[in-house]
Amino acid sequence: MQQASDFLEETNILFELMKNLVGSDFDRVTLFKNWTLNDILVHLHFWNINAHSSLNDPDKFDGMMKQFFSAIQTGKLRPYENSVIKERGHKLLEQWYNLSLKLAENFSVVDPKRRVKWAGPDMSARTCISARQMEVWAHGQAIFDLLEQDRPESDRIKNIVFLGINAFGWSHQVHKLDVPEVMPHLKLKAPSGENWNFGDESKISLIEGSAVEFAQVVTQTRNIADTSLKLNGDVAHVWMQNAQCFAGPPETPPAPDQRKKSI
Repeated sequence: MQQASDFLEETNILFELMKNLVGSDFDRVTLFKNWTLNDILVHLHFWNINAHSSLNDPDKFDGMMKQFFSAIQTGKLRPYENSVIKERGHKLLEQWYNLSLKLAENFSVVDPKRRVKWAGPDMSARTCISARQMEVWAHGQAIFDLLEQDRPESDRIKNIVFLGINAFGWSHQVHKLDVPEVMPHLKLKAPSGENWNFGDESKISLIEGSAVEFAQVVTQTRNIADTSLKLNGDVAHVWMQNAQCFAGPPETPPAPDQRKKSI
């Protein structure tokens, strides 16, 4: 399916950025929660292992999730991820990349509607691999920022835009806010220059601008104030201040001017 190809493209772009780094670079601290490059790769690889197991070995997946939830309850999630993933530096980069290739191949041939297990509710295979792309893209943003590089974007970003749109209700619920009856109309410009329109076409509530910047806001890699997105209406403003397209407890976006390229 196309989403598997998009995940592969996202993976290749991040790998190309990192493959020529020196060993000490992997211990550099990013602007995302002070995570190092090693921390980010451990996290991406850990959840790729779970996605691969969910598709191919549900019993293994169940076992890892049992330990995962135990780690959450004891506040030791990161130590648990680090205990599962032993390698660091270039060896970790290669492990993550090689499994990503296998993951893309596996998901490319399954029924997109097939249900697979996850840490939350079951999801379709299409959503699962789209979420893996989103994680690579979102966490990769911190690495591109640290290395002062611009990421080559393409219309593969549409998968992340869809995740953000589908999380409209969740973004309110997780912050204990009432879910508006109608989502704002979105008028987004794709990297290709194509115009994407979503939601109610009323001008009462409107979000307009770059699809990439919309994706940055819903993945919380940028504060809405650090984008050129134009908002009209209370619903649009509240959503963009609380947007969260990922599971877990409520998270707040970075403060204005906090997430950016290193200087």
